[in-house]
Amino acid sequence: MFKHTLTIVAAVGLITSVTAGPQQPRPARTPLLTPQDYIEIQQLSARYAFDIDTCVNAGADFADLFTEDGEFSVSQQWGVAGNRKTKGRTALIDAAGGDGQGGCKDPKTTMGYGISHIVVNHVITPAPDGATGKSYILAIGVGGDPTRIERQGGYDDVYVKTPAGWRIKTRIHVFPNMAESVQFGGRGRRGQAGGAQGQPGSSPAPSPSGSPQQPAR
Repeated sequence: MFKHTLTIVAAVGLITSVTAGPQQPRPARTPLLTPQDYIEIQQLSARYAFDIDTCVNAGADFADLFTEDGEFSVSQQWGVAGNRKTKGRTALIDAAGGDGQGGCKDPKTTMGYGISHIVVNHVITPAPDGATGKSYILAIGVGGDPTRIERQGGYDDVYVKTPAGWRIKTRIHVFPNMAESVQFGGRGRRGQAGGAQGQPGSSPAPSPSGSPQQPAR
């Protein structure tokens, strides 16, 4: 009887070990965002539009929305990496209209002159390294008409939490219909100026402020 009992116990142990097998590591869980996290990230987009339109603090406040190595780029398709990057604090200050000497450039010299940006439908999603976001961008005052509104694609963002708070790591301006844009296409100020750059399909990529970016060198 004793031997029979030992046999049953050994068999159960063998079955258990075979069934359990080696323990597989569990995938890391994406940390949840708190209500305060959502508020702070939303404030980044709200401040972005205001800072880019008004050259707040000579462009420094705009650059403060990004990490030290943060970048802005442009793509014509969602999910595709951007090009013509504006990267780093100095470049972001310049893109926001700062002159690099504590002042602001003459806004009349930019294609974004007279335009106000509105970021809407902001969707924030937790990510392993922070959060991602998508939103639409509306521009008011395009084509020199202060009452004219144009949807200029949207933003595809990556956010990270730094010791100073949430910051934009990357922002891609996704602009699928750029060639049809009143502001950047052949119908806008660029087109009115004439030349190849004013033709649909050859418009320069916009910078954060709405100024055309020069090709990367």
